[in-house]
Amino acid sequence: MAEMGGPTRTPKDEAWKHRAPYRIQTPEEFGPVKWRAKCQCGRISYTLKRDKPLNAKFCHCRGCQVLHGAPFQWAAIFHKEDVNFTNGCGGLSFYSSSKNSREYQMPTKVSCSFCHTLIMDEGRNMCLLFPQMIELEGSHDEQRKQREEVFKPTCHIFYEQRMMDIPDGTPKWSEMDQSSRLLNDQGIPIEQQ
Repeated sequence: MAEMGGPTRTPKDEAWKHRAPYRIQTPEEFGPVKWRAKCQCGRISYTLKRDKPLNAKFCHCRGCQVLHGAPFQWAAIFHKEDVNFTNGCGGLSFYSSSKNSREYQMPTKVSCSFCHTLIMDEGRNMCLLFPQMIELEGSHDEQRKQREEVFKPTCHIFYEQRMMDIPDGTPKWSEMDQSSRLLNDQGIPIEQQ
């Protein structure tokens, strides 16, 4: 049968389905849930067990602008073990921009296969999650304040590629943080001021 349908997948090829964040865990295995999130249609949901992300950033790179259809991406960084998808990898779609492939391979963009909400960017050890998906209680203003408090970005990256100036007083890096030039709110290198 393999000859007719192409190469068969081996269990090793799909070992990722049995690792964090895709391995389905019982509540006892995963531990106390701090946050819940879901996609636009609600078919994909996940929980987080960490109170705060390891870091959070605004990314202005062209790839994020195109993939998110927005001027920049707000990403919160978590360990993969901090995330538990309710249905494992069921209902998820993958896209590796570096390989231009929809096959699962890291790094990968993860989205809902039904509504196409972007869920996360997965790397070797970390997941970049989107704070807008986190479910919060209270009014819109209360939710905004809580989201800003818990998931507050520490910097802007790839700010040279920005679509607009963001005068928020947060450090702005021309490319990756700590390894490129610091810029002011108008994108001028700070050492040139």
